[in-house]
Amino acid sequence: MRGSGGPVAGRLRRPSWRDPRLLVGLLLIVVAVVAVVTALERADRTQPFYAARHDLAAGQAIAASDVVIVHVRVSAADYVAQDASPWGLVLSRPVGTGELVPRGALTEAEAYGARSIAVETALPLASDIDVGSIVDLWVTVAGDDGPSSTLVGTDLSVVDVARAEGAFAAGRSQTVYLSVPAADVPRVLDAIASDGDVAIVGAAG
Repeated sequence: MRGSGGPVAGRLRRPSWRDPRLLVGLLLIVVAVVAVVTALERADRTQPFYAARHDLAAGQAIAASDVVIVHVRVSAADYVAQDASPWGLVLSRPVGTGELVPRGALTEAEAYGARSIAVETALPLASDIDVGSIVDLWVTVAGDDGPSSTLVGTDLSVVDVARAEGAFAAGRSQTVYLSVPAADVPRVLDAIASDGDVAIVGAAG
């Protein structure tokens, strides 16, 4: 039996596509999805830059065989991007294997203020000294009071190393090519032209 005086509950209606609340909700969802996708794309946006294929020494001119392309997120103002042309430019400092090539470390060959000098060592060269290593140059001269060692050059970059090979390599000298500041060239040449024994000492560690 139906009641005569109570309120009658209205029927639930299915939301219409024209309902403003539904349209606003859908719009908010679309905006959120687009924002997330855009943020992910920006976070994953990398660019191709040059990195050293092997150790590069100060004074070395950059060639295509010296570098590889890596995709990273760094500033093109600080490092050399793939669309740049670093070929023939000279490094003013060593760049290690895998290290990005810094723009600030490149200079024109004519402006580079150092010279490469070949030095034959009297003492065995440490096995960890190679292209790009930073070393000191010592000369030991025999005197009446015994041998005396003099530090001739400090923080010199190794441009190349020609190690002796063969069965008698241990007793032979090795040639190391050092990048020497122009102002220090006369002193280094005088030292290696003397009768003293030349030794190249690498940095500890």
